[in-house]
Amino acid sequence: MMSTTPQAVVTSAKRRAALPARLASFGTLIGLIGLIVLFAVLKPQAFLTPVNFVNILEQLAVLAMIASVQTVVMVVGDFDLSVGSLASLTGVITAQLLISGMHPALAILLGLLVGIAAGAVNGLLVAYLGLSAFIATLATMTGFAGLALLLANGTTVFGLPDAFVWLGQGRLGPIPIPVIFAVVLALVVWFVLSKTVIGRNWYAVGGNAEAARLSGVKTRFVRFSAFLVSGFGSALAGIVLIARLASAHPSAADPFMLSSIAAVFLGITLSRAGQPTIGGTAVGLGIVGVLSNGLNLLQVNSYVQQILTGAIIVLAVSLSRLSKKRR
Repeated sequence: MMSTTPQAVVTSAKRRAALPARLASFGTLIGLIGLIVLFAVLKPQAFLTPVNFVNILEQLAVLAMIASVQTVVMVVGDFDLSVGSLASLTGVITAQLLISGMHPALAILLGLLVGIAAGAVNGLLVAYLGLSAFIATLATMTGFAGLALLLANGTTVFGLPDAFVWLGQGRLGPIPIPVIFAVVLALVVWFVLSKTVIGRNWYAVGGNAEAARLSGVKTRFVRFSAFLVSGFGSALAGIVLIARLASAHPSAADPFMLSSIAAVFLGITLSRAGQPTIGGTAVGLGIVGVLSNGLNLLQVNSYVQQILTGAIIVLAVSLSRLSKKRR
């Protein structure tokens, strides 16, 4: 009979110690699977249908666009608290241009340019003036929200042309158009993050800005460019949202800010390096979408849903910190 060597004992102990870290790393994915199983048991006839899963994707489409660009900003180590109010603002501006008789293509282009300009403002405040991203984007969030209310006179803008509304309500086969927009934007962000120089620079700055600067990376421009991407994606999300609703409300997209941050934080737990990734964000979005859909099917009070959303954010941050400590 062979005796256990001290080296084998140490190796076994290390493996047992590493198990909680592995579980923490896959906690988000396990949570998503758990939610799917839970609602499948509680509401099998309503939840486990192709129509409902398409409905979940459609409901997540606008949030997914915002979360994709929020991922970019968080990769460089910042936050963008203005994404929701900027989406609302660009939606209002685009809607007013449309009802004034402007061609939809031109109105969409101008709406996107507004988003890019707003992202540039955030980038200048954070990257070049040295303000913290939290303070800078909190200020612009408030400003964008006020401007949206002012331009819309505090009311909902109606009367959008049918050709434009198709972008939010149309389908290519069984797939809603907003889902296509969300998938394309996510794939572009994934490609840029993983396959390009600017993507590697975003990760380098987020990992250690000083080391990146000493390596020749233009850290200010890199951070600035991340906010440009955030502005563009927020504007696109706002435009798709008003097309989906066939109207523009000055605060329609505001709730997406917290949900986008929660989705990115949940996804961070899946990364061994503890960094945001598009794949991880997609899993985080899955948790947010499945939870919301399941609670709606169970007819849970909307106020309770808000409480649970707050709990998700706490859980996201806790899991992120836990997975980082155990690496």
